[in-house]
Amino acid sequence: MLDLFGNEITEVKNVKKDWTGNKRGVFSVIGASNHSLTDRVENDFYATPPEAVKMLLERETFNNDIWEPACGMGHISRVLELNGYNVWSTDLVDRGYGTGGLDFLKCANNNLNTDIITNPPYRYAQEFVEKSMDVISDGHKVAMFLKLTFLEGKNRRQMFEKHPPKVVYVSTSRLTCGRNGTEWLPSCICYAWFVWVKGFKGDPIIKWFN
Repeated sequence: MLDLFGNEITEVKNVKKDWTGNKRGVFSVIGASNHSLTDRVENDFYATPPEAVKMLLERETFNNDIWEPACGMGHISRVLELNGYNVWSTDLVDRGYGTGGLDFLKCANNNLNTDIITNPPYRYAQEFVEKSMDVISDGHKVAMFLKLTFLEGKNRRQMFEKHPPKVVYVSTSRLTCGRNGTEWLPSCICYAWFVWVKGFKGDPIIKWFN
């Protein structure tokens, strides 16, 4: 398979599980990380508010070619495209936008000349960061829309020591993500944009937006 930019994408297909960690299949329904066990969301899908993407682009510049590997219904990709970026949109689950059926975590590529911007399934957020830093070439950026609590944890600390973000943009207001891409319910979650540059060594800068 070739991506939008002419890179050959190789996918390792040896484990069947969805991005919630459920090995029963892609369409299994599980408890989502943002809600109670009785408030279930398929595949941990919470769409990114488009205004959050706009605010990121006001603060960061990116390579013209961008990979959105958890594109969902295109909430991030559409804003990027409207701002002139060449976006390759993929997702493990086909939600009617981009290329479905591609598991980003199993792609065997590296040294891709693209930036990556996404809101990954939170349960696999660390794996998405590590995979992104593996596949892009030096100097390219990774931007992920994550809960601020992503800063916590012993395993993540080891990852942050290996891959320190260059800047973390913390939202000063509570942004609402779309449950299953459609239900924009009030949220008590604090979100942030985490931005990495491959090859960066140093201490992260904390900034605020919104």
